Amino acid sequence: MIKNILLIGGSYGIGKTLSETLAKNNKVFVSSRSTDGFDSEKIKHITFDATQDDISEIELPDELHGFVYCPGSINLRPFKNLRNETFEEDFQLNFMAMVRALKGVLPRLLKTEDASIVLFSTVAVKMGMPFHTSVSASKGAIEGFAKAFAAEYAPKIRCNVIAPSLTDTPLAERLLGDERKKENAADRHPLKRVGESKDIAAMAHFLLSEESSWITGQVFGVDGGMSTLKI
Repeated sequence: MIKNILLIGGSYGIGKTLSETLAKNNKVFVSSRSTDGFDSEKIKHITFDATQDDISEIELPDELHGFVYCPGSINLRPFKNLRNETFEEDFQLNFMAMVRALKGVLPRLLKTEDASIVLFSTVAVKMGMPFHTSVSASKGAIEGFAKAFAAEYAPKIRCNVIAPSLTDTPLAERLLGDERKKENAADRHPLKRVGESKDIAAMAHFLLSEESSWITGQVFGVDGGMSTLKI
């Protein structure tokens, strides 16, 4: 069955890889601020700012089978150097904008028999890492929200979370900007490499598919073994 799947953010990084993979067998709608590097004829792009715009004002199919919220931030600083406004901005982007968008499309998801939602957290929520207080706070909210939402809307809608470790995307460019940084980051993972967009997109693709129809309310660490292994 061809599904209608909406990605909030999806014109670069993990979202772009996922949208291109999904477009092979589905109708994909990407709502994002930018179209840089976005050239697929099989994907409908809708200009949309998750922190500013009302999703009810954009044109979407009457039924949605999948919803993915991709935007995120990586503000890594000592707690004492983080402004209160940074916490608020991270929470708005990572969590509240997701809530508003999901509320806006919920009626469309409820019109299908097995809708699937995929959200993104971070390995730092489970691990407890220095300099991650702001991002971990907002991403931790996503994990708690997803479990409660999954319980409330089962069996109609499934909701799962992917918690990646450091992934080589434009968002992480500052942390992986040269080979030395990449090597150091890779060495911290049991599998001795940093993640790639395709690693995370593959899990998201699975969670949106019928092959994952008995999975909901879960947080999946796609993190090179970092959250569970010590070597």
